[in-house]
Amino acid sequence: MPGVVPPRAQRRNEDYPWDQFDTQAYLAHNYKHVRHDDRRILRIVSRFFERACQGKRDLRGIDVGTGANLYPALAMLPFCQEITLLEFAQSNVDWLRSERENMWPSWLGSWGGFWQILRRMPSYRAFTEPERWLAKRAEVVHRSLFELPRDNSYDIGTMFFVAESITRQRAEFSAAMDHFLDSLGRDAPFAIALMEHSRGYQVGDSYFPATDISTRDVEQFLRGRVRRVEVKRIGPGADPVRDGYTGMIVAYGRARGCQLGTGDDRANSTAAADAGSVAGGSQILSAGQEKDLVMGRPGAA
Repeated sequence: MPGVVPPRAQRRNEDYPWDQFDTQAYLAHNYKHVRHDDRRILRIVSRFFERACQGKRDLRGIDVGTGANLYPALAMLPFCQEITLLEFAQSNVDWLRSERENMWPSWLGSWGGFWQILRRMPSYRAFTEPERWLAKRAEVVHRSLFELPRDNSYDIGTMFFVAESITRQRAEFSAAMDHFLDSLGRDAPFAIALMEHSRGYQVGDSYFPATDISTRDVEQFLRGRVRRVEVKRIGPGADPVRDGYTGMIVAYGRARGCQLGTGDDRANSTAAADAGSVAGGSQILSAGQEKDLVMGRPGAA
């Protein structure tokens, strides 16, 4: 019936108020300083990109669901000639465009600290004036990830806290993962970050959904979809950034660069992965080992 909001358990991505996403509140809560969880994920991803890109400087990159989080784009910056910041929520798009046009006013209060972590790797250390180059090379694109062309056109990509943080529906989670991976060319390095067993989250006055996923779910989904994948779980530690999740999952590897075709083909592939054994190694990093936790930080789809 038109105008009737379905029960929370039945809601799809389109049923949530993404244009009301409180970007400033989210930025202030999550990125005023570099938390220990941010530090760990930056180290994991920067080390991987440093190895995978091998001195390349002209790649075409994409960050899907950027929201108020610039550090995935910063992790790609030394290797890219251009970076697409794909975002759906109008409030996030407005913030990103304003930041870019004004040379990232939030740099001193937030992102400069994140860049200092990245600078521990040689490619980042040699890259001067990152805020100027990010403004020059980044393009903010207002689009749903479900409209992302599946044309293997990007050479490197990130998607942090998006696929599992935009819906309660497993089918929409799988479709989001598919669209991201199918936007990447053959052997394109990628990094995906996801919340483990998230129950959803509050931003300002609005509630937003999450898909309940495990490390095993991620391993099974990626099996056969990507090459040389590593999956790591980071425990929540003693200082979780919010309630309602059990840890963080980081997956990184190289895309196969081939499209699966129809929706039925993708569904069959996912079903086959669900039925199969877990392939590849997952690495469980305890709080004592890593002193880390990563929170689901979504960019709306």
